[in-house]
Amino acid sequence: MNFQAVRAIYGFEMARWGRTLTQSVVSPVLSTSLYFVVFGTAIGSRIAEVDGIAYGAFIVPGLIMMMLLTESTTNSAFGIYFRRFTGTIYELLSAPVSAFEITLGYVGAAATKSVILGLIILATASLFVPIHIAHPFWMLAFLVLTAVTFSLFGFIIGVWADGFEKLQIVPMLFLMPLTFLGGTFYSIKMLPPFWQTIALFNPIVYLINGFRWSFYEISDVNVAVSLGMTLCFLSVCLVVIWWIFKTGYRLKP
Repeated sequence: MNFQAVRAIYGFEMARWGRTLTQSVVSPVLSTSLYFVVFGTAIGSRIAEVDGIAYGAFIVPGLIMMMLLTESTTNSAFGIYFRRFTGTIYELLSAPVSAFEITLGYVGAAATKSVILGLIILATASLFVPIHIAHPFWMLAFLVLTAVTFSLFGFIIGVWADGFEKLQIVPMLFLMPLTFLGGTFYSIKMLPPFWQTIALFNPIVYLINGFRWSFYEISDVNVAVSLGMTLCFLSVCLVVIWWIFKTGYRLKP
């Protein structure tokens, strides 16, 4: 493996992130904190507990996961799309760097950024409510696995998009609504039976519940199923990226 190439791509993406800390770090943290304050205060005053957990603490895993999905997808998508937009992608493709190394550099950087943000938001939330992490290993595992999976997904979006507008379509029109409907602020057990069944078709439900289980050992779905769904989506993304490089889809004229 060409570790120097991977380190160069990874370092470039992390340096770009460092130059825009206000937009990349401060903005997501403030936005998530506002969600926490508004929903934790407005709804928390009416819902004292959910499954024996204080409502303010209950929504913390969902808020972290909501940020993680959006930031992982956006960071990875913009990283590879910017290369295509400026035309420097052809220099990268002609260099002695494999598809795996290119993907590892971009996805690794995007996942690293998202995990750092997730930990910052977790630390910020702990200032508002007491947080108990029952399974720290699984908490980190779900955090990293989700960040990597949606960074791969974002890489696909960055290759597919042919304009800056399309980079925002999936995060804004699909991921965000699915996250709100995926149990970020509530347990799906609070829904009528029909809507509980509909919610189970939302893949975000499994991600949020697996992550929430690592905190409080409560989940609306089986944890093994949550982990399996995440690994399944990761595998699909890997296959699609393999196909993209094999066929040169939107990478080569």
